[in-house]
Amino acid sequence: MTTGMNTGGGSREAADAAGNTSKQYSTFFVEGLFFGVEVLRVQEVIRYQEMTRVPLAPEVIEGLINLRGQIVTAIDMRQRLGLPCRPAGRTPLNMVVRSQDGVVSLLVDEIGDVVEVQNDTFELPPDNVRGVTRELITGVHKLKDRLLLVMDTEKAIDLDITGDPLATAA
Repeated sequence: MTTGMNTGGGSREAADAAGNTSKQYSTFFVEGLFFGVEVLRVQEVIRYQEMTRVPLAPEVIEGLINLRGQIVTAIDMRQRLGLPCRPAGRTPLNMVVRSQDGVVSLLVDEIGDVVEVQNDTFELPPDNVRGVTRELITGVHKLKDRLLLVMDTEKAIDLDITGDPLATAA
């Protein structure tokens, strides 16, 4: 017998069938863009950690961090999105997310809050989001004062996805 409660292990359809009409996202900023990752995918948020460089690794891999004995790959989201490098002296933060292959750290400019949004505010990516950014998001939620770009974490850490840097229509 099922209780209708979503414990986080079920599918989106199961959650909708259980009457859930909202989702929670852990949010972050990269070059002024506002992204969200499903809160259940986020393991933790930590300050910048010293990294060990990986010779011959793709540019998007900033290095490896030791997270309480676990070696975690850190991906620079600015590089991943084809955006300008982080200004000198500006230290990124780590959003550690769970993936099918383990945990990965996304290096971001700023951590936001956990936001809850209604499922009916979800829309497909707008036409003015192009390039690799469009490939890495599943869609957007229109919030009161901004757009929340919903990050697909599996695609974000899949380094085979490439494209033109973010471009917006004038």
